[in-house]
Amino acid sequence: MTKLTSKQRKSLPDQEFALPDERKYPLDTKNRARNAKARASEEYHKGNLTKEQEETVDRKADQVLKEK
Repeated sequence: MTKLTSKQRKSLPDQEFALPDERKYPLDTKNRARNAKARASEEYHKGNLTKEQEETVDRKADQVLKEK
C-alpha cells in the first residue's frame, strides 16, 4: 500500500472517507478499505469508536471491496 501523504489526503473528497465528517478511514483503494476495517475494529475494541461507527466503516469498506 502506497503511503498517503498529507497533500494527497487533503485532496480526497469527503465521500472517499468511511467517516466523512471526521475525514477518518480513507477508502480510495481496496487496500485502504481492508485497512480501514481492521483499524476500525481495533478502535472499537479500545473504546474509541461506537458500534455504529464501526459498522459504518465496515459497510462502506465492503462496498469498495466489492467493486472491480
